[in-house]
This record gives sequence, C-alpha cells and structure tokens, in this order.
Amino acid sequence: MEINELLKQNSKFIKDFVSNIEFEQYPYYINQFSLSEKKSIQNIGISMSKKLDKLEKEKLRIQDMYEYEKNIKISDNINNVLCLDEVGRGPLAGPVVVCGVMLEKNPNILYVNDSKKLSEEKRKDIYSQIIKKNIQYKTEILDNNIIDELNIFNATYKAMSNVAYNFGKHIEHILIDGNQIIKDINIDQTAIIKGDSKILGIALASIIAKVTRDEMMIEYDKIYPQYHFSKNKGYGTKEHIDALKKYGPCPIHRQSFLKNII
Repeated sequence: MEINELLKQNSKFIKDFVSNIEFEQYPYYINQFSLSEKKSIQNIGISMSKKLDKLEKEKLRIQDMYEYEKNIKISDNINNVLCLDEVGRGPLAGPVVVCGVMLEKNPNILYVNDSKKLSEEKRKDIYSQIIKKNIQYKTEILDNNIIDELNIFNATYKAMSNVAYNFGKHIEHILIDGNQIIKDINIDQTAIIKGDSKILGIALASIIAKVTRDEMMIEYDKIYPQYHFSKNKGYGTKEHIDALKKYGPCPIHRQSFLKNII
C-alpha cells in the first residue's frame, strides 16, 4: 500500500498494517509517521521506534554472548570450539541430557538465554531456528539406571565426554557450563559458572537439552500418568512426591534420589 493511502486510514488499520511488516522497513514508516499531523499516527511511529531500539539492544546482547567464544578462536587461532551444557541433574525421575553445540559463526538467533529463564514457547521457537540454521549439535542421554549406577555427577560428565567423543578429533577447545572440566579428555577446556547465561553456544546447548528432555518426559507421562511428568518433568514437586508415596516408584525413577522421600 502506498504511504499516502495508508496515512488516510484509521489508527487500528495502521497498527494492523505495521504489525505485518519486517523490522527492516521500520525506519521508513517511522519517518513518515513522524511527519503526520495526527497525534495518533505519530504515536504509532514512536511505538515502532521503541521496538526497533529494543531489537538493536537484543542484537548487541547476542553479539556480546558470542564474543567470548569468538575471542578464543582469534587468540588461539582455532575454529572448532565445543560448548556443553546439561539438563536434568536434579529431578527424581527421567534421564540427564547433555548437548554439545559447535558454532561456525554467530547465528544471530535472538532472545537466547539460559533455558530455565525462557518460556516453553520461546525455547521451542529458538530450537526450531537452530534446526533451520543447521547448527551443529549432538546430544547424549543417560537414563536413570546409569545415574543410579554412576551417581549423577559422574553420569553427567560421562555424557559430556561421550558428546565430545562423538564430535570427533577436530575439537580444539571446550567451553563447559559450571565449575568442573571433563577429566578424561585431553583438550583445552574452560569451565564457566553460569555459562548458559553468558556464552551463546552454551545457552543454545542448554535450550536443545531442555527441549529434548521435556519432550521425553511428556512421552513418559503417557505411560505413567499418575506422576504428572508432563507437568513436573520429574522434579520433586509436592504433587509428584505425594504420588510416589501413594504408588511407589516407576521404572524411570532414580532410586538413589528417593532414599529420604519414600
């Protein structure tokens, strides 16, 4: 629609129109709306300008999250940095899931953060973008039986070691969320506390692991509906503990986690 025709429309029509345009077109319409004599149209332009400012700030935040990894690549003259994170250390039931992500460059996926800070809808949206952009990743899933056999700490780092092994010999540095490195791997490693909030690749790994595990727990809920796994994801909510006391554990419960509960 020509701008002159658009400016003749009412505010609701214009708002609906601009809600369907790309952000790249915003500057043109912001400028045109600022020239209007109608206060309502000027306000639409002001609102668009604020949205554009927020978008630019978010792009900068994502750039900052990639900066640490980028600097390692430059300073060490390397290309292949593996970012690792896990989901599922604390639940009473279900697996621990580890994901490793290797970025060639900043994929420019916005609103990435520690998976725990994101809504389920946002995690799924980011996950779909990861798939569309063909980002390299691998997951390792260790079930409750292995967790009981090894303990959760050893199981988690076994899964991390397996992910690194599955990526092959071309890994040159590993960034890990937390304060521990993988002891049985002879590769340069850096453990970063709260890395899933600071490092882009680790945050992406966190999201992939979370989406993967949540989907598994939703499927388990269909088999063991009395524990409400689709809702609690295996964590020790009151509802979950009450079900444990009533029905006892099911085959995916971690026996080593239940000693003081039932």
